[in-house]
Amino acid sequence: MIEALVGGVLAGDPRAIARAISIVEDDRAAAASLVRAIFGRTGRAYLLGVTGPPGAGKSTLVDRLVRSYRQAGRSIGVLAVDPTSPFTGGAVLADRLRMQAHAADPGVFIRSMATRGHLGGLARGTADAALVLDAAGKDLVFIETVGVGQDEVDIARTADLCIVALVPGAGDEIQAMKAGIMEIADVFVVNKADREGSRQLAAAIESALALQPYGPGDWRPPIVSTVATTGQGVEALVAAIDRFRERQDGAAGRRRGRSEQQLLACVAEAAVDRVRRELGPAGLAALVDRIASREVDPYTAADELLGRFGPGPQSAARERS
Repeated sequence: MIEALVGGVLAGDPRAIARAISIVEDDRAAAASLVRAIFGRTGRAYLLGVTGPPGAGKSTLVDRLVRSYRQAGRSIGVLAVDPTSPFTGGAVLADRLRMQAHAADPGVFIRSMATRGHLGGLARGTADAALVLDAAGKDLVFIETVGVGQDEVDIARTADLCIVALVPGAGDEIQAMKAGIMEIADVFVVNKADREGSRQLAAAIESALALQPYGPGDWRPPIVSTVATTGQGVEALVAAIDRFRERQDGAAGRRRGRSEQQLLACVAEAAVDRVRRELGPAGLAALVDRIASREVDPYTAADELLGRFGPGPQSAARERS
């Protein structure tokens, strides 16, 4: 089944792509087999992250960017991470509805992904879903985060370029000065720039950037003002994105960092799965009860579990001492 699915993904078949992304969302074992099969055919797509607070117009901005790059003949994938429905557990399809103009375009594939409780602004399978789109031959993959605010650091580890969209009148002047936002942004967008306060917001971002230790040859994130609903400023944003891509400095390091993050995430998931299998529901519940009753502390309990696979960090520290 996986072999046939891989063939469809590599051929760019939308149904195969959709099914493959469903697998990476729902079935870890099958997802591992799928990624193993396609990984050698990835690494060509450019991943663009778009993040920012709710109401910043991220979806409309992505819609405009997709339109611009399609006019240039680029093949596009979009992963729109939406809030999880409290009724079905699936994605609330707000982003997909805003991008209906591209629904009939075979050069654009749009998929909404539910967070399902995953923190950091992305869904658990987002990175693997991006690999699927990469293997399917997409030139650019846009990853739009759910919009949870300052905690959206995952996108900086996942994307090649990170766009932070802010909007005047929503307290973003203060947000712009917070370290998390300043550190993940490669390009700042002041969207809805026709609103009062847009210049003040741009000035606040500029002031915050002035405090950063940029060297003479370092990339200093530009500030682009847009009105995504009309397309105003989108050409300038595309130009800023293209300038960043042309520099390529730090690109290899960022992709290496992404590989490290993916490796550690796979190790962590595999370790947790193995612990659950080894203990079983009853064994896990018994250990949790011991912690809850203060018979054992969580660090010692974790050390006991890790001892089944090798010396735990606490044991190794004791051995060194």
